[in-house]
Amino acid sequence: MVKHVIIWTLKDELSDEEKIQVKKNIKSGLEGLSGKIPGMTDIKVYIDGLSSSNTDLMLDTSFEDEASLKGYAVHPAHVEVANTAVRPYTKIRSCFDFEA
Repeated sequence: MVKHVIIWTLKDELSDEEKIQVKKNIKSGLEGLSGKIPGMTDIKVYIDGLSSSNTDLMLDTSFEDEASLKGYAVHPAHVEVANTAVRPYTKIRSCFDFEA
């Protein structure tokens, strides 16, 4: 199994209300990919971090293998969500991929 974890920080210019909505949109968009990406076995987006957090949200995904992860990266449904719900609103993206 391969894990793909992303942590994002949203853009500073977003108001608190906008950040809440953006996080909800990212969560629904990415979790809506469940069952649509070959080899993806699980996807969760966490948007309610504790006050000790220094980032805004986290994606936690699992794939059958590294080839499935590579397919996810270019899958049209994922690219659509990334281009419309994620990239326009995030300023920092950190990624950690590993075999579990």
